[in-house]
Amino acid sequence: MSEPGGPVIGTQRFARDRERMVEEQVAARGITDPRVLAALRRVPRHAFVDPALQEKSYGDHPLPIGEGQTISQPFIVGKMTELLALTGREKVLEIGTGCGYQAAVLAELAARVCTIERLPKLAARARETLEQLGYTNVWVRTANGTLGWPDEAPFDRILVAAGGPSVPPPLFEQLAEGGRLVMPVGDATSQVLQVVEKVNGQVRVTQNSGCVFVKLVGKYAWETSTER
Repeated sequence: MSEPGGPVIGTQRFARDRERMVEEQVAARGITDPRVLAALRRVPRHAFVDPALQEKSYGDHPLPIGEGQTISQPFIVGKMTELLALTGREKVLEIGTGCGYQAAVLAELAARVCTIERLPKLAARARETLEQLGYTNVWVRTANGTLGWPDEAPFDRILVAAGGPSVPPPLFEQLAEGGRLVMPVGDATSQVLQVVEKVNGQVRVTQNSGCVFVKLVGKYAWETSTER
């Protein structure tokens, strides 16, 4: 959607908490893109976590969402989204749907969002939440994210919401010429956000800030016995 289109839900308290989150945790730390800030103000973050954690959903920290995964800190969501430099016309691939919160933010700012989650329970829950909130431009798939989504390629933008040792080759292959990919790259305990651009078919990398993400698991990242 070229303009914020997700519904505003929740109590007045959640609305106040969301506004405070944007002002104190995101804008105050240097996120300036007005469209990104508007999207964060609209997406009801509390709807993406378990009811027992909703009171903490606008805090300055990640939260567990089950299956050993987390919903990212609000600032990181804002930072990665701003680094994508979305205009509203793009097709975006997200790797690591998790609870669906980042996908919802992307859906406010892009034409189409294709998001991949390797864990079926999380994918099903994210799909249900996104549908309940009225997002019609998001497609959720359960698959190995390091392989990308070849049937939908090329993508104008790619966001990888998990940390890996390097950018998986299939993802760069599926990035459109002139496109941009944002991913945390490093070891299993700490990474640096990288902005990867495809210029004349070649890789151009810009290093950004340090971060800590859950592991990117799959053929082209940290493998498990079931992912090989």
